[in-house]
Amino acid sequence: LAGSKMAYKSDIEIAREAQKKPIQEIGAKLGISSDDLLPYGHDKAKVSQDFINSVQDRDNGKLILVTAINPTPAGEGKTTTTVGLGDGLNRIGKNACVCIREASLGPNFGMKGGAA
Repeated sequence: LAGSKMAYKSDIEIAREAQKKPIQEIGAKLGISSDDLLPYGHDKAKVSQDFINSVQDRDNGKLILVTAINPTPAGEGKTTTTVGLGDGLNRIGKNACVCIREASLGPNFGMKGGAA
């Protein structure tokens, strides 16, 4: 296999193949009932102030902030690292949730990386 290149799917191909879960399913996993979700479409929602008020007496969770990374040649950068970290923590039994302020811009322009 000397001299052969690995083929990668483009960001847009990966994005189009993604199967989103209904926001109610995500909320249930996090302990948020459908009554406390204010849906915006099928895959996003705001959390009610009543729910936020109801959890104020709980201990704070942990926050991992992924701020900067040089992407690999395959385009794996902050978004990929953040999503992989969330998946990995959930796989080992942690109750993890990922919030991406500005997801990868590459798919919007049909190319890899946010500098597009």
